[in-house]
Amino acid sequence: MWKPEGAIAAAVTPSRPEAFQMDLGASLELIDFLCARGVGAITLFGPNGEFPHFPVEDRIRLAHMAVKRSRAPVIVNATCSNLDDAIAITDHAASNGAAAVLIQPPFYYHYDPPEIREFFLQYSDAVNDELPVLLYHSPAYHNPIPLDVASDLLSRGIVAGIKDSSGDWEYFGRLLAVRAETPFLLLAGNESVIPRARKAGADAFVSSCACAVPELFAALEGAIQAGNSEQTSRLEALQDEFVSRVADFPGPLGIKEALEARGLKMGKRAIPFAPETRRHAEVFRDWFQIWLPDMLKAASVHA
Repeated sequence: MWKPEGAIAAAVTPSRPEAFQMDLGASLELIDFLCARGVGAITLFGPNGEFPHFPVEDRIRLAHMAVKRSRAPVIVNATCSNLDDAIAITDHAASNGAAAVLIQPPFYYHYDPPEIREFFLQYSDAVNDELPVLLYHSPAYHNPIPLDVASDLLSRGIVAGIKDSSGDWEYFGRLLAVRAETPFLLLAGNESVIPRARKAGADAFVSSCACAVPELFAALEGAIQAGNSEQTSRLEALQDEFVSRVADFPGPLGIKEALEARGLKMGKRAIPFAPETRRHAEVFRDWFQIWLPDMLKAASVHA
């Protein structure tokens, strides 16, 4: 089974410049960029990847190409609004060599715990059991996974692990308690708890911001692993500064602004910027160009 190592970057999905459609060439260039800068793995089609905007066929095609292109393991988010499409994406990921899949409860409609449990049970029965399946708890964007549902599935070995992006330390702590009885992969998916979660026993972390500044998060993981508290604190402060800046944009739009400032093609946005957001983006780019060299210098200390 795949063993996570290093910082895991949650990739955005570049679009074509003339229309909001997946740009496969720009997506592969982003894969090259992330691999060259030391990420431990790459996730596709999380909230950072804006997966609800793209047809299932396009998601399958990019996942196939990314797995073949990437020098780092690729994790595919198979979340869909219905069970059949989630199974289809998972089956293709398994046959194409993905390292693991993430699965959230179906989105858009509100579902109660019994339906969420039944969804995961039927999904697990249907998919290739050789591919690690990780629950994906992201209540800011989707139906949450109730703790009793997650605990039951994890303790029975129905899934291989869970990525918790809630930032809720009580929820994360209770997952740690379940894992003390039954081993499973536990990934932290919220930048606000990365060092704390890693020190508490998380196997790895997944960061949306690592897509834009992978050097920072690779260095942060290295400092945590080395037990260098001074360097960890310095890098965490840089992380918090960047996170606070991109949080002013809706969804992954701040991440895309930073990537474009670094020379990568992001294409057309899913929604247009309001005039005040365009002005804010100009300020952000000016700040980022000043901030980036200092960050790279700090990250290189632990490279």
